[in-house]
Amino acid sequence: MTTELNIAFSPCPNDTFVFHAWAHGLVPNAPKLNVTYADIDITNTLAADGEGPEVLKISYAALPWVLERYKLLPCGGALGRGCGPLLLTASGPHAVKRPEKLAGRRIAVPSERSTAYLLFRLWAAQNVTGGIGEIVVMPFDEIMPAVRDGHIDAGLVIHEARFTYASYGLNMLTDLGSWWESDTGLPIPLGAIIARRDLDADAITGWIHSSLQYAWDHPTDSRDYVLSHAQELAPEVAKSHIDLYVNDFSMNLGDDGYAAISALLNRAAAEGLVPAIDPALLR
Repeated sequence: MTTELNIAFSPCPNDTFVFHAWAHGLVPNAPKLNVTYADIDITNTLAADGEGPEVLKISYAALPWVLERYKLLPCGGALGRGCGPLLLTASGPHAVKRPEKLAGRRIAVPSERSTAYLLFRLWAAQNVTGGIGEIVVMPFDEIMPAVRDGHIDAGLVIHEARFTYASYGLNMLTDLGSWWESDTGLPIPLGAIIARRDLDADAITGWIHSSLQYAWDHPTDSRDYVLSHAQELAPEVAKSHIDLYVNDFSMNLGDDGYAAISALLNRAAAEGLVPAIDPALLR
């Protein structure tokens, strides 16, 4: 294994919390980590184009395009319960307040290769007769203002927007994570850590385990690092973000985690939203 390893993950608190120890040389015998901070839509594209670093954080929705070149690691990502994306609309008398009223409307999404988008499309297939109108991709931090200001009819939001959307005066039309959990009984697969297949996946997994365990054992050590990348989040919001998205599945996907990933990608493939995956490549 090389003495340096290139990685790309988001500046969101869950990622910086997980990788703080490794990025700061606190994981014994681990190579130096060269970090690129990038929005998930960018890392999805880098992985699909084959131009990304050796290790990346991507959406599970992007996995079918990259599995032949990258291996899914069983740790470090975001998968859980009660942590799914929200579909938001504006408040007021003209707001969209029922799913069927979304037919033909403009919907903002953070990425067309995001788990949030897949969940939305699967939900809409069951709940929006006549189909959605225009899908507009925009950075997730621009979505809530666009909905509030009436430029977009509804917005699909992720991450800390769960904790802040009320401050924009927005209405939650549906919690897509709750819908997924009630429909399948499975947790929600959001973000995956992948590594190039010519690398030692077991070694990388071990270093991520050690980094996450350090974070849990020393929860305040990463605070300054997390907040410096947290896009001006209040400390309590950053902590809520970490508490929600960093969980037992972050240490090990386990059988429920892999079942959730398979269910999501198989359903999406059946709807023609992603290429079919080879189950043998998931583990």
